[in-house]
Amino acid sequence: DEAVPSEYTLLQNYPNPFNPETTIEFSVPTPGPVTLSVFNVLGQEVAMLVDEVIAPGQYRVQFSQENLPSGIYFYQLRATNFTSTHQMILQK
Repeated sequence: DEAVPSEYTLLQNYPNPFNPETTIEFSVPTPGPVTLSVFNVLGQEVAMLVDEVIAPGQYRVQFSQENLPSGIYFYQLRATNFTSTHQMILQK
């Protein structure tokens, strides 16, 4: 059994830059609603990767993107009393 994480974490995606797929890892210490979204530089949401109530644990999400143009994107993890945002680069 993996230990339950003691805090929320959002790790840098890998690989970064990526084409066409990257992995995003995050940890959740308590059960509750979680969203993981991807935004473009204009702040427009381009993908919703997670939008559900999840159990405590460590998660790994694949983000595969053939349709978006090359550029800088941001991914944001939101949970109760927690928000974290990281930057990633799609290079085609």
